[in-house]
Amino acid sequence: MIDQDSPFHPDNEAGYQVWRAQKLAAYPQQAEELIVQVEDPARLSDGEYQAIWRRVAKTGMAVYATNRGEVEDKSIPRDIAAQFGLTHLDANWLADEDGISSLTPQDEGGQKRGEFIPYTHHRIRWHTDGYYNPPARRICGMILHCVQSAEAGGENRLLDHEIAYILLRDQNPEFIRALSAPDVMTIPARMSDTGVARAAETGPVFSVLPDGGALHMRYTARTKSIEWKDTPQTRAAVAALEAILAGDSSYVFQGRLEPGMGLICNNVLHDRTGFNDSPEHKRIIYRGRYLDRITGS
Repeated sequence: MIDQDSPFHPDNEAGYQVWRAQKLAAYPQQAEELIVQVEDPARLSDGEYQAIWRRVAKTGMAVYATNRGEVEDKSIPRDIAAQFGLTHLDANWLADEDGISSLTPQDEGGQKRGEFIPYTHHRIRWHTDGYYNPPARRICGMILHCVQSAEAGGENRLLDHEIAYILLRDQNPEFIRALSAPDVMTIPARMSDTGVARAAETGPVFSVLPDGGALHMRYTARTKSIEWKDTPQTRAAVAALEAILAGDSSYVFQGRLEPGMGLICNNVLHDRTGFNDSPEHKRIIYRGRYLDRITGS
């Protein structure tokens, strides 16, 4: 449950208005404002670090751009992430041995990665990463680094989850109350040939992190393998959120990562368009999911 003193509690209107005004002041208007050019990813200059940090502190995200191009070097995203306090990787079962996932269309033996949407050419609906994880493995930070872009497609839309909260709360604080219920969203168990591969996970959409009180969001727009609490309040809140994500809000940033570019964020809402590869352009994205939140953000 959210503490009543938090600006994110639906009954704390005064605290919310103070936080809201600070949040929206000088908020970026274009995706290009999120980009920071970086010379040496392993050793950010003070100016580069501060530029990235300011963007994350305001929007929950920043995009770095290096001159490394199509280099398959996982140390680039790992080094940048570590400089911002992202060190505890969530080594999910589909990740590579080093805990970082190589997202590229593939079809391997055994349990095929190609059965999972991130490893296909298909679009991915709006979500936050790790929405099926238990609280002990809550994904707070994330980095996506582009090694090679697709021949066509593969764009992302990004929405700061704190902005999504504002847009919902300004419509109706009861939407927040419904989506903060501890039993509002259940991701059913994933079964394998040997039984339960991942247990069902029930929890809120909006919650507050125990260390620091930052807002956290777990969400997926998928229509399969998800169970919403069956109440009128929940249905209205989910419909309102879906309408926001389907709309043309100026707060939604859109773009495509090109080779050497990366997104570092506090697990903001994001999606991905479908894409086409060619022998010369096969999309490869490194993804790191972290249990940490970006330092000081």
